[in-house]
Amino acid sequence: MAPSAWAICWLLGGLLLHGGSSGPSPGPSVPRLRLSYRDLLSANRSAIFLGPRGSLNFQAMYLDEYRDRLFLGGLDALYSLRLDQAWPDPRETECANFVRVLQPHNRTHLLACGTGAFQPTCTLITVGHRGEHVLHLEPGSVESGRGRCPHEPSRPFASTFVGGELYTGLTADFLGREAMIFRSGGPRPALRSDSDQSLLHETVPSPDGGSNYVTVSRVGRVCVNDAGGQRVLVNKWSTFLKARLVCSVPGPGGAETHFDQLEDVFLLWPKAGKSLEVYALFSTVSAVFQGFAVCVYHMADIWEVFNGPFAHRDGPQHQWGPYVGKVPFPRPGVCPSKMTAQPGRPFGSTKDYPDEVLQFARAHPLMFWPVRPRHGRPVLVKTHLAQQLHQIVVDRVEAEDGTYDVIFLGTDSGSVLKVMALQAGGSAEPEEVVLEELQVFKVPTAITEMEISVKRQMLYVGSRLGVAQLRLHQCETYGTACAECCLARDPYCAWDGASCTHYRPSLGKRRFRRQDIRHGNPVLQCPGQSQEDEAVGLVAATTVYGTEHNSTFLECLPKSPQAAVRWLLQRPGDEGPDQVKTDERVLHTERGLLFRRLSRFDAGTYTCTTLEHGFSQTVVRLALVVIVASQLDNVFPPEPKPEEPPARGGLASTRPKAWYKDILQLIGFANLPRVDEYCERVWCRGTMECSGSFRSRSRGKQAKGKSWAGLELGKKMKSRVHAEHNRTPREVEAT
Repeated sequence: MAPSAWAICWLLGGLLLHGGSSGPSPGPSVPRLRLSYRDLLSANRSAIFLGPRGSLNFQAMYLDEYRDRLFLGGLDALYSLRLDQAWPDPRETECANFVRVLQPHNRTHLLACGTGAFQPTCTLITVGHRGEHVLHLEPGSVESGRGRCPHEPSRPFASTFVGGELYTGLTADFLGREAMIFRSGGPRPALRSDSDQSLLHETVPSPDGGSNYVTVSRVGRVCVNDAGGQRVLVNKWSTFLKARLVCSVPGPGGAETHFDQLEDVFLLWPKAGKSLEVYALFSTVSAVFQGFAVCVYHMADIWEVFNGPFAHRDGPQHQWGPYVGKVPFPRPGVCPSKMTAQPGRPFGSTKDYPDEVLQFARAHPLMFWPVRPRHGRPVLVKTHLAQQLHQIVVDRVEAEDGTYDVIFLGTDSGSVLKVMALQAGGSAEPEEVVLEELQVFKVPTAITEMEISVKRQMLYVGSRLGVAQLRLHQCETYGTACAECCLARDPYCAWDGASCTHYRPSLGKRRFRRQDIRHGNPVLQCPGQSQEDEAVGLVAATTVYGTEHNSTFLECLPKSPQAAVRWLLQRPGDEGPDQVKTDERVLHTERGLLFRRLSRFDAGTYTCTTLEHGFSQTVVRLALVVIVASQLDNVFPPEPKPEEPPARGGLASTRPKAWYKDILQLIGFANLPRVDEYCERVWCRGTMECSGSFRSRSRGKQAKGKSWAGLELGKKMKSRVHAEHNRTPREVEAT
């Protein structure tokens, strides 16, 4: 069967039948780089089109790389965006419904179909030749879209255009109960599924011969040149067969954890001479946990299953087993060809097939063998996610040390995960590498469609709100050093001797092209990079101040959340640094070290280092100076009693401990709001009174800025520091 015919098979998957896309410990499952909506826009990595009304109500997308245009179907409108120009300045034509179908009809026209207020309608749209940018409805081409477009925009639906004919999988009736596969729009009579719903919905034959009443996903096959039968299956598919898709994780004792709900599929077209690969995204329907898995299937394996035994049982209460009787000729489900039209057997069309063949095909549409994934297990498993996964596209990238498949996963929160699954070989569990998490849309919204342009190195992402154009890579984001580029393990990027840039295999081998995707080892790839012992001496220490018996926070934000963080302390007079020990008083948080109650013995130089793939780096060095309590007693006089006026020259305070914020601001602590968050979390324990106190003081301080009392306290504090450390006030001010 031609490759284009195989694309039709996937209309029968779970997309149609099962609803479709309706300090933490560092690890590879944590994205190494997170970019927000604003980060993507400011770096010119994404462009957003929300439509003229600010919300596109996006329904359908067709990427036309021949014309360099992106066609979008929304509510009451069809848009045409040029890929070679900045958005938005689209051509638009009114359609008066939800556009669900956008398929190429010929070299100058698109076929567009919409829900039409529960009366599906189709029409031809003139888009012009290559180089033109026209968009208008073809007069006189409007016709019924029944069987080609669903009645409602929320109904599951899939379509493809092959050989001038439209193939659709949808629920054809108004109530959404009859799942059908249609062929229409060509010179031949329309073709549809048999009304017997057991052809699409049926219990599952398990390997032990039992029946499992569970939701499963299947791949279906039909022939492009199917013309239906002459007396049996008239104007209905006569070659339809189906097989179960298995995506499961092997467990102990032969038990398997199944992912049975098909969310999306992507066909990865290989180079000539190799088998087509199918990437499929599954989810669980289990009440125990929520999880997602990606399985890869070879088309050759699918072909073998359809050439295998048919599933058979003698009655509803009997067990499933392989059919062992005589299979009629031509084999049910095969396409009419020269092999079937032999001398004495004129079966050049399905209308010539004997009734016996068509009756067998109708009674045995299910294959006994399931289709199992490559290596017998998923290439990617993700459980306990904060978001759900709905869409998948894949790009096969050639790197310095091999070829890698980069997987892009669309979530229900408007973000895209950029992931790799590194196969160690054999049946070993693949290594998951999450390269990036990209927040494409500002408002969390489910991603409903994705298209990839390898030619332009762009990803086109659609949601209800609008459509985004997203660059597949932006290598300079990883950093300016060889080690940072190597640790990113992004097959799109390599170190060229001066910067982290896009890797282009066509440029040939060069001396300065550092890349190690499989291991991410900068020690071997970047021999000139400083390791921890050398780097400690190169990173200057920043002086910070803390007061005895009060809290202090030392911030350390590693560039990679996948790196393990370690704190070292060099005390005055000690020979070497020691590792900082944490307890209830000293907490290691995801943003740094929090001292809940500072001791004078905590003074010293703190070094924050990270370890990733055996490579250690120094992130920050902080020289902590502890101001002892006796110094504070001399600086701050005791507060007067309520009935006594403040002493002459003294400072009356109506807000206990409000001075700590002024001191933190004066000594350069930039993250004052986070102090309130930590204080409220650590000490207040969520009480209403304490929370209100912290919040009100924080709001007041932000509104008024530094108070006069705070400035006076700052002057006294600086004087005490000058006296203690024998430095001039100007030196203290500079510090």
